[in-house]
Amino acid sequence: MGVRGRPRGFDRDAALRAAMHVFWERGYDGASIGELTAAMGINRPSLYAAFGDKEALFAEAVARYEREENATARALREQPTARAAVEAMLRDNADAYCDPATPPGCLVVTAAVGCAPEHVGVRARLAASQRAVSEALLRRLRRAVGEGELPRNADVGALAGYYDALLQGLSLQARAGASRRRLQRIIDHAMYAWDAAADG
Repeated sequence: MGVRGRPRGFDRDAALRAAMHVFWERGYDGASIGELTAAMGINRPSLYAAFGDKEALFAEAVARYEREENATARALREQPTARAAVEAMLRDNADAYCDPATPPGCLVVTAAVGCAPEHVGVRARLAASQRAVSEALLRRLRRAVGEGELPRNADVGALAGYYDALLQGLSLQARAGASRRRLQRIIDHAMYAWDAAADG
């Protein structure tokens, strides 16, 4: 008969959400164990028992961020046209990046920019997350060609790369203090590139 372990005595889900916000604000390298445990309301042994090490906690935090904050997947899935999907992806993310209720910018972009080379596993996890966005965007643009929304000679690889880079740039602008209005004006101009591509 197995021995029952002691109950953790804390809300694991709430602790994970708190950790996600610390990583979002500070990045992986910038978030110390002391800051994480203070925000989560637990001690070090409880953190290690519940989540493993810092890298494992970060992986869970990123997975939660992707589930809860993924405006990109929602836009690409729900919008009726590729143009509407790209515009919604940019505008919804820009709004989220400037939301005063959360840290500015994107957790994944923030962490990737400041992640030291020695954190191989963390860098691989962040690269996989960014690659998933790039691939989803490229698939949607290829579909647009098949549906006649973009011309057959459209360079969808370059167009997807452009909007992917812009999305990351909007995050960095928000981290630097750019206003929502400024980001939305940038997006206004970015959509001219779509119209030029659609016109061939």
